[in-house]
Amino acid sequence: MDHEDEIDLLLTYLQRSREALLWKLDGLSEYDVRRPLTPTGTNLLGLVKHVASAEYEYLTECLGRDGGISMPWMADEAADNADMWATASESRDEIVGLYRRAWASDDATVRELGPESQGVVPWWGGEIVTVRRLLVHMISETQRHAGQADILREQLDGSAGVREGASNLPNHDAHWWADHVREIEAAAREASEGVNQ
Repeated sequence: MDHEDEIDLLLTYLQRSREALLWKLDGLSEYDVRRPLTPTGTNLLGLVKHVASAEYEYLTECLGRDGGISMPWMADEAADNADMWATASESRDEIVGLYRRAWASDDATVRELGPESQGVVPWWGGEIVTVRRLLVHMISETQRHAGQADILREQLDGSAGVREGASNLPNHDAHWWADHVREIEAAAREASEGVNQ
């Protein structure tokens, strides 16, 4: 595989992850995309803001480039977790637009540099890394957060799946799923009772 094909392959997987994450916002109210859904405040729009910020740092800034995107919530003096939620003044369109601008910058940078080019990740102790490694890292990071978004979205309104038109789940009605959940619950209780005896 030549370098251009390798970059195309890695960016294809990263793009699928990006789109899966953004899809989890579709059709939700402003409140539902922003509200905290875990004890640590995890929320859908915050996941997008975080991934956009992290990706831009890894795939543009760590490679010595400047895509002209300002992310004050990533500054050293910013409050802890400022990248994990959207303030009332930050619109959904702004954050989604930021993500799209970041990935355009990132894609241009990695295509120009190629997989063997190197950058430095300051928060990894100044480790020198290749574009290839940074892309694999961001695919992993984005998939992790897309998986979190899957669960949050299912908790909100029952929507589940990989992307529109491809749920990657068996095609059954609500009654089948309710029976399935009861079967899993019964197995969990039975296993728990066996351990506690």
